[in-house]
Amino acid sequence: MAKAKAKAKASKKASKPAKKVGKKDSKQAAQHLITKDMLIGEVASKYPEAVEIMFKHGMHCIGCSMTAYETIEQGCMGHGLTGEEIDKMVEEMNQVLAKKKN
Repeated sequence: MAKAKAKAKASKKASKPAKKVGKKDSKQAAQHLITKDMLIGEVASKYPEAVEIMFKHGMHCIGCSMTAYETIEQGCMGHGLTGEEIDKMVEEMNQVLAKKKN
């Protein structure tokens, strides 16, 4: 009986409509094209202008094979950057991309 209730509850959750993305959500997403959980290689190929900023912050390993597997945060931490420094670098990359869009 308990299994049947759990199953019914799970199916109700699965049938809920997806959350609608409002203007505010899409604006926030547009402001943050790059996040620290993105792969370094993905960012470098998708946003070449971000590479210069990574170099500026001590990330000189753009050609390294690990860029296909490491996130920006992992790579930066491996190079001794603090969480605050990582956030600052990501914000700077997003500012450059926002200026480019306008």
